[in-house]
Amino acid sequence: MTTPHTTTAFPLEPTPIHVADEVLDDLRTRLALTRPPLDEGNEDGAYGVPDSWLRELVAYWRGGYDWRKAEAEINAYEHYRVSVAGVPVHFMRKPGRGPRPIPLILTHGWPWTFWHWSKVIDPLADPAAFGGDPADAFDVIVPSLPGFGFPGPLTGFPDVNFWKVSDLWHTLMTETLGYEKYAAGGCDIGGIVSSQLGHKYADELYGIHIGSGLPLDFFTGPRAWDFARNRPLTDDQPADIRARIIDQDHRWASHLAVHMLDGATLAHGLSDSPAGLLAWLLERWNAWSDNGGDIESVFTKDDLLTHATIYWVNNSIATSMRYYANANRYPWTPAHDRTPVVQAPVGLTFVTYENPPGIHTADERVQAFKNGPQATWFNHVNVNAHDHGGHFIPWENPDAWVNDLRRTFHDRRP
Repeated sequence: MTTPHTTTAFPLEPTPIHVADEVLDDLRTRLALTRPPLDEGNEDGAYGVPDSWLRELVAYWRGGYDWRKAEAEINAYEHYRVSVAGVPVHFMRKPGRGPRPIPLILTHGWPWTFWHWSKVIDPLADPAAFGGDPADAFDVIVPSLPGFGFPGPLTGFPDVNFWKVSDLWHTLMTETLGYEKYAAGGCDIGGIVSSQLGHKYADELYGIHIGSGLPLDFFTGPRAWDFARNRPLTDDQPADIRARIIDQDHRWASHLAVHMLDGATLAHGLSDSPAGLLAWLLERWNAWSDNGGDIESVFTKDDLLTHATIYWVNNSIATSMRYYANANRYPWTPAHDRTPVVQAPVGLTFVTYENPPGIHTADERVQAFKNGPQATWFNHVNVNAHDHGGHFIPWENPDAWVNDLRRTFHDRRP
């Protein structure tokens, strides 16, 4: 097996993140001028994010939240800015501590930021400090998807999408950072970025570990925005199947449809109003996390506002949403015709919160995947499901994510 290229010193100089005072002053001014909508009869959130909830968070964002404290916590890690094929890229790094750490690039999704990986970075980089085997150490690289946050607004890349980012990541890892072989992990958009790496660059990867089993052609086709296109409602469906389909439509349908069909229109409002931006993000963080009706059991107010501030100060909402339309506008095409499509070894972590209709337990989820059509896309070597956690698995159930990922790569190291 090929060994990774190593250097005595990392080839880049770190650059801590910093948001200018005037940007934060402007944010507070805009928050003070928030004009709330009329929101009668929406105390339970049936129509969307209630004004009462948003108003409380907006007030805290303006007068109680401390970005400088969050910035200091983020800067406890190494941060780098580099141009990759002309695209500005920010990434966070934690050097591995072990006999032979292998490089691991972790890619987030929407509405994530790079900071959603913060709970798994330390145990992946330094397993011995968390009761693990130092032989499982990784040199952890956590980039921001271009156009999602730092180093700032993305220009010159209007056709950005997941498979184009995969090419950027491969260049970053092999040319910029000099690794001959590396591992990749991801969730949401980051899952299909990683799958594309495992498809196109399989020989240069130890493998990938992903939080969903979406096929690489998920966004192709004339109605890719229709989340329920493969699960229509029919008269003969059991009540629980119909209810689950409707429940999942409530979670995903507006998100996919708007981002794919009308993202730029929405972005005008969200780029101008921090309260509007926060509302759009909140709905997804709330609906997609396994929080039992209490989002602060998953994300504290400070957590929510740290992620929202990363979007706001970089004016990144428009380009972050464009990934969806561009995945359809510039469809994925195979790099080869071999099977499985993703030939690198693949580990997967599922959660029962996202079980498809008719699947109820963790074991059923694993079997449904292995016996279903999505499994044929992957050279899957390690499939797991967990009862705790939602869409933001590395944040909601970091121990499960870390343990699953370690198993994927444990016997695939040099």
